[in-house]
Amino acid sequence: MFGERDANIDPREVSSLVLAYIGDAVYELAIREYLVNQGITSVNKLHREAVRYVRASTQAKVFRALAGHLNKTEEAVARRGRNAKPGHAPRGDSVIEYRHSTGFECLVGYLYLQRDWSRLEEILTLARDVISQELGAGC
Repeated sequence: MFGERDANIDPREVSSLVLAYIGDAVYELAIREYLVNQGITSVNKLHREAVRYVRASTQAKVFRALAGHLNKTEEAVARRGRNAKPGHAPRGDSVIEYRHSTGFECLVGYLYLQRDWSRLEEILTLARDVISQELGAGC
């Protein structure tokens, strides 16, 4: 399951919304693990903190911070996700924030399905750094 390469999945051929679907789950799990490793033991506090990290407005900030840190393929994947039309309106966030967050999730999903663990960890570390700065500044 995790880490195994399924010969039937080529991330370059998967739709951007499917990549974002996978990326959303991978990113949420990474954030939950990060928060538990921070020593937070209250499930309510874990949930509140996780929401702050994974909401669309925060992911949109990460998406914008990735500019200049991606290679051409990653830029294309993120752009493809940003331009995807999900078929429903975002709740509580602007359309721009929602599209940027989808671009970020698409990139995470792509790297996960590529099994490019080192690059995925680099992107997740950059995301945590950006978010820590934003949350510290009252995100």
